[in-house]
Amino acid sequence: MTERQPAGRREKDRPWLMRTYAGHSTAEASNELYRRNLAKGQTGLSVAFDLPTQTGYDSDHVLARGEVGRVGVPVAHLGDMRRLFQDIPLEQMNTSMTINATAMWLLALYQVVAEEQGADVTRLQGTTQNDIVKEYLSRGTHVFPPGPSLRLTTDMIAYTVSHLPKWNPINICSYHLQEAGATPVQEIAYAMSTAIAVLDAVRDSGQVPQERMGDVVGRISFFVNAGVRFVEEMCKMRAFGRIWDQVTRERYGIENPKHRRFRYGVQVNSLGLTEAQPENNVQRIVLEMLAVTLSKDARARAVQLPAWNEALGLPRPWDQQWSLRIQQVLAYESDLLEYGDLFEGSKVVEAKVEELVQDSLAEIERIQEMGGALAAVESGYLKSQLVASHAERRARIESGEEKIVGVNIFEGTEPNPLTADLDTAIQTVDPAVEAQVIASLQHWRDTRYQPPFNHPRPCKALEKLKEAARGTDNLMEATLECARAGVTTGEWAGALREVFGEFRAPTGVSSAPVAVPAEEGSQLAEVRRKVELTAKELEVGKLRFLVGKPGLDGHSNGAEQIAVRARDAGFEVVYQGIRLTPEQIVDAALAEDVHAVGLSILSGSHAQLVPDVLERLRVAGATDIPVIAGGIIPGGDAEQLRAAGVAAVFTPKDFDITGIIGRIVDEIRTANKLDPLEVPA
Repeated sequence: MTERQPAGRREKDRPWLMRTYAGHSTAEASNELYRRNLAKGQTGLSVAFDLPTQTGYDSDHVLARGEVGRVGVPVAHLGDMRRLFQDIPLEQMNTSMTINATAMWLLALYQVVAEEQGADVTRLQGTTQNDIVKEYLSRGTHVFPPGPSLRLTTDMIAYTVSHLPKWNPINICSYHLQEAGATPVQEIAYAMSTAIAVLDAVRDSGQVPQERMGDVVGRISFFVNAGVRFVEEMCKMRAFGRIWDQVTRERYGIENPKHRRFRYGVQVNSLGLTEAQPENNVQRIVLEMLAVTLSKDARARAVQLPAWNEALGLPRPWDQQWSLRIQQVLAYESDLLEYGDLFEGSKVVEAKVEELVQDSLAEIERIQEMGGALAAVESGYLKSQLVASHAERRARIESGEEKIVGVNIFEGTEPNPLTADLDTAIQTVDPAVEAQVIASLQHWRDTRYQPPFNHPRPCKALEKLKEAARGTDNLMEATLECARAGVTTGEWAGALREVFGEFRAPTGVSSAPVAVPAEEGSQLAEVRRKVELTAKELEVGKLRFLVGKPGLDGHSNGAEQIAVRARDAGFEVVYQGIRLTPEQIVDAALAEDVHAVGLSILSGSHAQLVPDVLERLRVAGATDIPVIAGGIIPGGDAEQLRAAGVAAVFTPKDFDITGIIGRIVDEIRTANKLDPLEVPA
């Protein structure tokens, strides 16, 4: 007799891939973390690389100071990649690597390590993020100009179709667009416009015959954000799928419906996680996960959830385990996977999906008329639209129109046992790690030609890479040769910088419209009055405020919002974008004769970089310029910064931007020994 299913039970669908975005300190420490997470039931790896690795610098580069091993794992060469995946069989693994400008390099290292393990590389499965357009718009880890960057992506796609057929060489990444303020329509339209730019480039490169374009389209994946408005987000995913099916069929002639399937992974929204009452982040994460799992026809292929305490600092392994267990309870305890699509036939859902589809197609058409996604990046259109959308959202939060529990509504709270000891509520990276990693890197450079590895001298491989870059050859083969020769991340990127140059993306600040009007009696009008009175007392035309992004942290959203609001409050704002050294920031502050400096850092490097700026100002005799710091800065660190001479520290809980600008004016008055103004701000 065959065993019958219990009454009411149905055969379940297979769960989505469950990942945890992880990596920190060193390759050895991250390897240990990965093996622990896999033992807990995680079904795929999601590798976080540190900012020097993402931006093509070795750990001992001047811009890497304070950034080594902080937001991810440093991988400078083949030896690091070996240690990162030691005792993890890559042929059996599904690995996602969050890497963009240097994606080709990291994939080459991954392939070579797999070969050393004896793997059949045609069976390697995983994804390299490799969406450079969103780096220009939101995340800031771009290196090269748009043209060469698109070539690197195109060459990778062409190579993987022939050599790594199960690998997703790119996921078009709308996640960070939402973090930068994108509405659902902008998120869909900008991601689809990027996909069109990439597919056009692959088709036009001549590297892939037309009959294999279906294989290319079938390996394109997306990495999407899901916010707390989970009904709208679920409809967004259905709209994404509908538009992708239409674009791939009509523009590229893809007939096979399997190739046209919208394949996406998701990290739910980190922008909405709050420092205030951080325990509320747990229910936010659950609601956001439901947006991408409830609907079978628009369900994510892979899900990774942030931890409840990410607005406070780096999550501990226990916090990451909690987020993994949230996924596992839904997949294994609930009956979700036993049913077909729950929303099929819903008039409400269909109306919302159709609205999103039509509005997104109209915006895609607008971008195509400009010349496509890359032209819209270079003109500054996409960036200014995102800055404006983000400013409008911040204005809604400040006015109370958009409510956030624990932040601008229901702010009273019982003492939180989870954060009673803030020093143990997050994981900290030992400052000594940076010196250890640099010493290890130097040892690699000194010994890479010797046993047991006997790598050939890297100069030949690097010359071949530059020669290929100057011509039209696919760059993947030359990159693999560099990996086998023991070349470092900084050497590989440095060779391409020589040929391609570097790119500074538009900031979008100057062209962003006013989000908060300075109406008579409003808070902004009062702050404008303070700015004007202070400028008059100092006998200058305008107060000048420098907004600086020291180090490699490319998350510029907060800095941009401060810059836009300071501009609207009457400041002359100096904002040169991301990736500056403390020396460059101080030089600009002195050259522009500014009245205050604001430093924005979210990567954790504030402990080194902010005191460096203070010391350089002191040496220059400019101690009367107040320095204000903002970012994800734990309480203990904030106290140390204030003790070092920082005038004020702001963290994500300080959502009132106009109030922050008012405080900056107060600090300018204090630094210049002006009497306090009896004007509320």
